[in-house]
Amino acid sequence: MSRNYKFRDQESRYFISFATVHWIDVFVRPQYKDILVDSINYCIKNKGLIVYGWVIMTSHVHMIIGTKQDMMQDIVRDLKKYTSKKIIKAIRENPRESRRDWMLWMFERAGKKNGNNKNIQFWQQNNNPIELSDNKILDQKLNYLHNNPVEEGFVVECHEYKYSSAIDYADGTGLIDIVLV
Repeated sequence: MSRNYKFRDQESRYFISFATVHWIDVFVRPQYKDILVDSINYCIKNKGLIVYGWVIMTSHVHMIIGTKQDMMQDIVRDLKKYTSKKIIKAIRENPRESRRDWMLWMFERAGKKNGNNKNIQFWQQNNNPIELSDNKILDQKLNYLHNNPVEEGFVVECHEYKYSSAIDYADGTGLIDIVLV
């Protein structure tokens, strides 16, 4: 990982993004998104992850995070490792997954090309953490991630998208226990 893409200050908030290999649209099924949501909630409860904002798109995730316990890079590493195994297992076992063979072939192909893996790779390796040094940048990134589903045409209003923290910022209750900024 480049020096430019590291969590330098564990007391800061960071905007991170991570995507599936080859930007494969895995998160078109709620079952796979729910695995990711459950894992994020686990990290909040057990690893000290603080989530200020989040969105799950079809092939990638954006989050604004902090920590009060474990190191952020360790939390993100564990989150990605666990979810990759769990989602790949769910894909394998889903009898209604029409793209199963193709997706598994792509994940295996990516894994064989990467010496850091044993034989399969689900997530791209980078997280591109951007330290949010002031409120202007924080607001910009929060608006960006909340507007992703609107820009993609999934919803008309950002708070209508179930797999995002936008509902929390609209005085509702979302799927992940976030901290409002």
